Amino acid sequence: MSKTIAILAPGAMGSAVARRLSEHGVRVLTSLEGRSEATRKRAADAGMVGADDDAIADADIILSIVPPGEAVALARRLAALIVRREKKPIVVDCNAVNVDTVRGIEEIIGSAQAPFVDGGIIGFPPQPGAKSPAFYMSGEHARDVAVLKDFGLDIRIVEGPVGAASALKMSYAGIVKGLAGIGSAMVIAATKAGAADALRDELALSQPAILARLEVALPDMIPKAYRWVAEMREISGFLGADHPASQIYEGFARWFEYLAEDANGDAVDADLMKAFAAGIARTKS
Repeated sequence: MSKTIAILAPGAMGSAVARRLSEHGVRVLTSLEGRSEATRKRAADAGMVGADDDAIADADIILSIVPPGEAVALARRLAALIVRREKKPIVVDCNAVNVDTVRGIEEIIGSAQAPFVDGGIIGFPPQPGAKSPAFYMSGEHARDVAVLKDFGLDIRIVEGPVGAASALKMSYAGIVKGLAGIGSAMVIAATKAGAADALRDELALSQPAILARLEVALPDMIPKAYRWVAEMREISGFLGADHPASQIYEGFARWFEYLAEDANGDAVDADLMKAFAAGIARTKS
C-alpha cells in the first residue's frame, strides 16, 4: 500500500491516532475546511496534512473517528466522494455506534461500491511512548486493514460480520461508562446527604477496586460527559426499544447531559465529584 490514510476528523482521538501513524512513516490526510485554528494546530502537531476531498478519496484507507451522532452524516459525505472513483478506499467506521447504525453505514458506503470495515476503539488516545488503544475490526474486509499493525496500531480482528466489532464496543462501553454513571450519581447523592466520608470508608473496606476506579473515573469523566450522551443512546438502541434495560442507558444519557451542563456552568456537582476523588487520594497518603 502507498501508506496514505485519511482520518476524519482531527479530534482528540483522531489526531492522536494520526500522530502514531505519522511516527511510523504514514502520510495522514484530514479535512480542515471550516475548522477552528485550535483544530488546525492540533492536526499540524499530529503530522496531519490538510487535504481537499479528491485527495481524501484517493487515500488507501479512510478512518471515520467522530462523535457517534456525526457518523451517518460523514458516511454519506464519504460515499458521495468515492462513488465515481475507479479506485475505492477501504472505509473503516471506528465510532461508538450500535449494530443497526453501523449496518446502515455499511449500506451507505456499499452504495458507492467501496469496501467497508466495522471498527470499535477501546482505550484512551495513544500517547507518545505508550501503547495504542485496541482497534477491533469485523466484517468481510477486516483483514485488509490488518496492515495498520505495521504502523503502530493495535489491530484485533473479531471473527464475525459487520456489527460484531460495534457490538463489542457497545457492550464494553455499557459496562465501563455505566459504572462511571452509577458511581458519579451515588457519590453526588451521598455527598449532598452528608455521607461522603462514610461511603468512601465503606468502599475502602469492602470494594477497594471500585474505589480505586472512582478515584480516576470521577474527575476524568467531567470534561468527557458531553461526548458520552450520544453514545449512551446508541447503547440503548443496541439493547432495543423493548429491552427492559434500554431505559437505563437513556437515563445515563440524560445524566451525562446534565453533568456536561453543570461542568460548563456553576460546576456544583463537578466540584463534588472532584472533592470525593481527592478524598480518596488523601486517605491513601
